[in-house]
Amino acid sequence: MPKKTSNTTKILWLLLVVFGLNVIGNLIYKRFDLTQDKRYTLSQAAIETLDAADKPVVIEVLLEGTFPAEFRRLQTETRQLLEEFASKNSNVKFDFIEGKQYIESLEDNLASLESNFKSKRTQYENKSLSEKEWIQEVNYYNYFGRMITELKESLLPAEVSVQDGGRFTQEYVYPWAIISYEERLVQVPLLKNKLGATSEERVTNSIQNLEYAFADGFNKIITPKSKKIAVLSGNGQLQDRYIADFITTLKETYFTAKFTLDSVAVNPLKAIREIQEYDLIISAKPTEAFTDAEKYVLDQYTMQGGKSLWLVDKVAVEMDSLFNTGATFAFGKTLNLTDFFFRYGVRINPVLVNDMYAAPIVLATGTEADSQFNTYPWFYSPLSTSTKNHPIVNNIEGVKFDFASPIDLLENNINKTVLLATSPITRVVGMPAQISLDTEIRTNLDVIQNKPNMQLFSAGEVPLAVLLEGAFTSVYKNRIKPFEYKGHKEEGVNSKMVVISDGDVIKNQFQGNRPLELGFDKWTNTRYGNKDFLLNTVNYLLDENGLINIRSKEIVIPFLDQQKTIQERGKWQALNLLLPLAMLSIFGGLFWWVRKKKYT
Repeated sequence: MPKKTSNTTKILWLLLVVFGLNVIGNLIYKRFDLTQDKRYTLSQAAIETLDAADKPVVIEVLLEGTFPAEFRRLQTETRQLLEEFASKNSNVKFDFIEGKQYIESLEDNLASLESNFKSKRTQYENKSLSEKEWIQEVNYYNYFGRMITELKESLLPAEVSVQDGGRFTQEYVYPWAIISYEERLVQVPLLKNKLGATSEERVTNSIQNLEYAFADGFNKIITPKSKKIAVLSGNGQLQDRYIADFITTLKETYFTAKFTLDSVAVNPLKAIREIQEYDLIISAKPTEAFTDAEKYVLDQYTMQGGKSLWLVDKVAVEMDSLFNTGATFAFGKTLNLTDFFFRYGVRINPVLVNDMYAAPIVLATGTEADSQFNTYPWFYSPLSTSTKNHPIVNNIEGVKFDFASPIDLLENNINKTVLLATSPITRVVGMPAQISLDTEIRTNLDVIQNKPNMQLFSAGEVPLAVLLEGAFTSVYKNRIKPFEYKGHKEEGVNSKMVVISDGDVIKNQFQGNRPLELGFDKWTNTRYGNKDFLLNTVNYLLDENGLINIRSKEIVIPFLDQQKTIQERGKWQALNLLLPLAMLSIFGGLFWWVRKKKYT
């Protein structure tokens, strides 16, 4: 009897210990990231984007079902990253569903919304619905109908080519995640495209961008807007329709408004007070000279710590004119900004760059029904990529320029970073110059076929976009001021500025009257990195919590050697099949021999 009691006591103690360890394990929960690149260790800035979420943050990831093998890696990495976010905030809920299934659910929701709206309209016409209730129904239908329609149109599938066992197949995947919080939605692109990248490189780029993509999505949908951006006008800047896509995207995160510098001539003190209410100013391709009073307002805005993004053409030449007449005349443009930028540490030269690494141009040959569209090399459209590990340009597509000018970096106390530059095979074209389509294309084709004359293409890597950071010195230091301003500063507080030597970088194309996405070229059906570059630039200039710095995180993703896999496929299949059987036979024989020896 005592022995039985002793065994029972041991079992009870064992159960008690197991239960205690379970409780302690739940109370002291800890995840360990043992990867070499710490890919599952969330940055503090990413964690802080979820701090304000006190309601469910629902994430639907459209990466479920049958799709190429390399995208299973993207699916796995996405799931593990979301698990990390969920461990930091229990309000994060996520689910993986098929892309086609999600699109069908959107169509069903839209049909249900329309059916309900028709029913409410009938009730209103029959006087069973009040005027106030009808207005609420109209607003509800317009808001959610527009949201669902825009979401459905923007969730485009990606076509991928997959090599499996020596065979190539085409597959479609929907590399998107939809984050919903309260009654707001934001879509997160999971796939990062890059010109000339293989499927493995594309997936690697995508995985490297995952943490920033989700953190940025959380920030947009959870964090209330606070920063304000002024889009300058009054000096011949691009019309709203040409920057529509970029400004529309900015409105998801920031307050944006137009600021007309014409008001400086009427009441300069009021203008200088009002512009300082903004955190960032954007001047997109000005064509009319700035007055000294306008420059002084912008200078003192910078001295007070205001950030700015300048997209400036130093040469007057337009692609539209070139297409219409076949030839155009390029000449230097006077904007009265030379001393302005010179004081801050850069100079945009009134010349153009020719770059062998450039985006092509599309021209029609033939007439009417017999016309054909062909692509030709066009060295006046540099295609700039960067190898720098800077958050603005890290892991983005090539940025397309049109008639860009070189930027000189001048000696002063400002820290300068060249964000984008031409390729090493570049030449500089002096102004004035006549540019003819026929002549340029013949010359470019000859250069490509016969290799470039390196004495002619000897300019090297020419800066096209430069980041300036530091405490700027006033342009009007020790100079007569255009008007009296009591808050004048000779030396400014720390600020940031980006100068780009081409205004067309921000310009979107059109399909009819509808603005296309910035960076998409409808003639070549190519998507360039202009939008990502400018959005990263704005986020960097306004980012105070370091969210944009997540883009510099380097992740190493190992992939199988496809060629070696195909060559050694049979060997490894046989090894995986026969080795377990051989080991089982050896252990079975050894076990039989031991038993026989023991009991014989």
